[in-house]
Amino acid sequence: MKNKEFYNDKNVLITGGLGFIGSNLSIDLVRLGANVTIVDNMLPRQGGNLFNIEPVKNKVRINYSDIRNQLSMNHLVKNQDIIFHLAGQVNHVDSMKNPVQDLEINCLGTLVLMQALRHNNPEAIVVYSGTRGEYGSSVSLPVNEDHPLNPKGLYAVTNLAAEKMIIVYQEVFNIPGICLRITNTYGPRHQMMHDEYGVFNWFIKKAIDDDIIPVFGDGMIKRDFLYIDDLVTCMLMTACTKDAIGEVFNVGSGVPVTFRELAQKIASISKTGSYNFTEFTKERAEVEPGDYWADISKIKKIVGWEPVTNLENGIKKTVDFYRKYKEHYWSKNE
Repeated sequence: MKNKEFYNDKNVLITGGLGFIGSNLSIDLVRLGANVTIVDNMLPRQGGNLFNIEPVKNKVRINYSDIRNQLSMNHLVKNQDIIFHLAGQVNHVDSMKNPVQDLEINCLGTLVLMQALRHNNPEAIVVYSGTRGEYGSSVSLPVNEDHPLNPKGLYAVTNLAAEKMIIVYQEVFNIPGICLRITNTYGPRHQMMHDEYGVFNWFIKKAIDDDIIPVFGDGMIKRDFLYIDDLVTCMLMTACTKDAIGEVFNVGSGVPVTFRELAQKIASISKTGSYNFTEFTKERAEVEPGDYWADISKIKKIVGWEPVTNLENGIKKTVDFYRKYKEHYWSKNE
C-alpha cells in the first residue's frame, strides 16, 4: 500500500469499529502505527464482537456509545485526523421491519457526526462506507458512478441520504469527505448468527457445518464479491489521497460471479456442504435488485487501488479463519 507512513501516529476514529469492516480496519491501522479509537453501541444482531479486535485489544481505545449521542460525538471527534464512518443499521430485513431505527441510526447518526465535526474538528477527513444498493436495479452493466440511483430498500435509501449529507457538509462547510459505494464484502470477522445480511459468509457457515447452502431462484443472479482485506486497503489508500476528497467511488472486484458458481466454489474449497435451489423469501424478493457488478475504473484512476485477492484464495482464507475461531462466531446453542 502506498503512503504507509501516512498513518504513523495519526489519530483515527472508527464508528462501528467492533463490526466486520471496522475491526479488520482497526487491526491494520494499529500495525501502521495509528492511534485508534473505536466507538460502537454493540446493538444485538449488528455484528459487533469484542473478539474481532483480539489481536489489538490492548492497543485500541473503545468507547461504548452511540453515534446518535451528540455529547458523546462532540467529545470523540476532537483531535481526530481521520474518521472512518462505518456505524449503521446494516440489516436489510430489519430495515423493512423497523424503518424508524434504520432512519435514526443511518441518517440522524450521520448528521450528529457531521455536526460534531463542523463545530469541533472541521479539518478531519471522513470516509463513509455506503452500499452498492444505492443504485437499485442495474440499467447498464458494469455500473459506474453516474448510473441512476434508485434504491429498492429502506436500508439503501438511508445509506444514500447519509452519503448526500457528507457531500453537502464537504461542499458547504469544507469538511473533507469521501464516500464509498461498496459491493458484497466477505471474509473473517463477519457476524455468523443470522443470514439477513452478508449472504456470502452465510454460505460459508453452511458449508463449514456440512449443511445445504440455499441458493435463491435459479442461482444465475450475478454479483461481484470483494474480500475484506482488499476493502481495508482501499479505505486506507482513499483516506490519504487528496484528489479523492469530495468524490464518490464504487468499490468492488468488478468480476461478476453467479450465486450458483459461488455455492459450488465454497463447497469445493471447504470440502464440506452442498447446495440446492430455494424460492426467494418475501422479504428478500422485495429488495432484490438483480445482477450487479461494479465499474471501478474511477477509483483505479484517482486512488490507484484495485483488488488483489481472487475468489478462490478469499474463500480459503475465510473458511480457515472460521474453522479456527468458530466458537466466537457461531451461536451458543449450535
